[in-house]
Order: sequence, then C-alpha cells, then structure tokens
Amino acid sequence: MASCLLQKFTMKSMKSSVLLLLLLTAFTCGEDSTAEELQVEILEGPETCSVLSAMGDTLQIHYTGKLMDGKVIDSSLSRDALVVELGKRTVIPGLEQSLVGVCEGQKIKATIPPHLAYGKKGYPPTIPGDAVLEFEVEVISLTQQTPWQKMINDVFPMVCLALVPTLLGLVGLYLYQKANAKKPGKKKANKKMKKK
Repeated sequence: MASCLLQKFTMKSMKSSVLLLLLLTAFTCGEDSTAEELQVEILEGPETCSVLSAMGDTLQIHYTGKLMDGKVIDSSLSRDALVVELGKRTVIPGLEQSLVGVCEGQKIKATIPPHLAYGKKGYPPTIPGDAVLEFEVEVISLTQQTPWQKMINDVFPMVCLALVPTLLGLVGLYLYQKANAKKPGKKKANKKMKKK
C-alpha cells in the first residue's frame, strides 16, 4: 500500500514537473519570438489624427535609440530633427516600418529585432551582433507626398527600367551596323591616291 501511494505521488510529481517544464519552455519560446517581430507601442499622441503617414511621406522625427540593457546608442535630441522620407531606406528597416501609420505629434516606442536592424554583424563598437534595439520616437512633422511626387516615386522607376533594354538594343544595333558596314579596301584607297 505504501509503495502504491509512493508511485502515485511520484507520477503526480512527474506530471507536474513536466507541466512546469512545458510552461517554462513556452514562456521562454514566447520571449524569443517577440524578439523576432517588430513591436510598436504608442506612448502618447494627439487627440485627433486626420492624417496617417504612408510610404513616400516625409517625417521630421526626434529619436533615442537604446540597446535592451538601456545603453543609449544614438539620439537626435541634441541635434536638429532627422528628416526621413519613407520608402527611401534612409534609416534601418525596422525604424522605417514603425513610422508607417503614425500621426504628427505622436510618440512611439519601437522594439526592433536584429534582422530589421543591424543583423548578425551589428555596428561595432556601439551595437553588438544580433542586438534587439529599442527606439523612442517623436514625430515632429508629417508632410504627405504630392501627386507629382507619387508619380515620380511610382512611375519613374518603371519607365527607367523599360528604357534600359531599349537603350541596350539601340547600342547593340549601332555596333552591329558599324561592324557590318563596308569599308573601302586598300586598292580603292590606293587608286584614289594615284588619281590625285
């Protein structure tokens, strides 16, 4: 009877240990997966927001970038506001993505995973490899792109891509014609010299 009771107790402890182990694993895995995705938290914002930023818009921002241990890696607070044109890749991808859909006057906190920041190499000596970064950003101003800018940003690259094969074809045609053009032979050139 005592050994049967001991077996039940041991099985119950093993089940609870396994359950605890699974919970700890899930909790730990959950923490790792959050570092794999961009997280944006709104810290404060205007009461009304009629215009949200979109690709092509220009923002003026102040930011403070930190490592997860709190060490500041960069800040614009002692300088002029940074001008960011969304879609032009002037800042790290995670920061640019976090600035899409914000309002003028809004403050956000973006937690940026390594693959959207500086990756495995980091940015020595300031940013180690595989570093998760945290940026606090204040949007000072938001300027939407004009229809003309939208056309230039959307259509102009496609037109340029279409022109490249055309120009290469024209260069090839010119070179082909030049290579196949009949050149006066030496005999004809000598006859012309003798006549003079």
